[in-house]
Amino acid sequence: MPRPRVLVLGLNYAPELTGIAPYTAGMAAGLTQDFDVEVVTAHPHYPEWKIASGYGGWRSSEDMDGVRVHRVKHYLPRNPTGLGRIASEATFTARALAPGVTRPDVIITVSPALAPVASALTLGRRWGVPVGVVVQDLYSKAFAELGLLGGRLDGRVHRFERSLLHRADGVVAIHERMADVIARDFDVPRSDINVIPNWTHVSQPSGDRTARRRELGWDDGRFTVVHAGNMGAKQGLEHLIPAGHLIDAEQADIRLILIGSGGQRGQLQEAARGVASIEFMDALPTERFMDTLAAADALLLHEKPGMKEMCVPSKLTTYFAAQRPVVAVTEPESAA
Repeated sequence: MPRPRVLVLGLNYAPELTGIAPYTAGMAAGLTQDFDVEVVTAHPHYPEWKIASGYGGWRSSEDMDGVRVHRVKHYLPRNPTGLGRIASEATFTARALAPGVTRPDVIITVSPALAPVASALTLGRRWGVPVGVVVQDLYSKAFAELGLLGGRLDGRVHRFERSLLHRADGVVAIHERMADVIARDFDVPRSDINVIPNWTHVSQPSGDRTARRRELGWDDGRFTVVHAGNMGAKQGLEHLIPAGHLIDAEQADIRLILIGSGGQRGQLQEAARGVASIEFMDALPTERFMDTLAAADALLLHEKPGMKEMCVPSKLTTYFAAQRPVVAVTEPESAA
């Protein structure tokens, strides 16, 4: 008897290391224990917002961890905010309507991005199969809490997201707080929402912490605080610039290290020019990355003021695996 077939549809997937991609990839790989799994996704591009080396083209396919992964080309804006990001997601949404896969028995789609959920629902109707939505971020909450496009589309995006979640055959939230928000603000019965928390998808550090600190030059007595991951609008890292100026003025023995990339990195580096206490590092291979996090004195979670209900910071599962203290700059109501 053939095994049931699952189609996973999402904008982000391995080998991306930041954000929701590791969880989508881990979910798909885990499902292969009981199902035949195919994935439709984009070429890896996040958080750099450029196609990763070795990828590209109108369409390509590869096998990863027992999963057949189909990648489609979509528009990547130079400035991945506002209308540019909406256009980027819209092109992937259109490409996903012709996935080029065998009819599955069920479709699982991941939000964000939001618009591809509509593609999954369209395919579900076309094939007569159920569609489940895994909610990693609440898209319309991002519009409201980040003040995107001056709030002009807040109501429309909320109604669109609400309609999509209502049409889904199943909804998964990654946190109890998020499930409560979906029930309260999107009118999805709380009993219909399953909570499946994200997991730590990285291994614990394996290297010598003292040696890594020495290698990085962090053994000089200064208290080293590391922020790792995407540098985008929702992190609000521009608030670290005045903190860096204060550290410099007080000649405090503190350094702030920002590891990774993202749409705001260039602006942050320009703003931090001349601030001695703030340093930037590029993304690192997983093994070196975890040893680097473990070498820190503390790890920083920083959310833009007003961020309360749109997401659960994915970096926390990585931070916890590094076994270092975490300093959270966040709203008290945040799931963080």
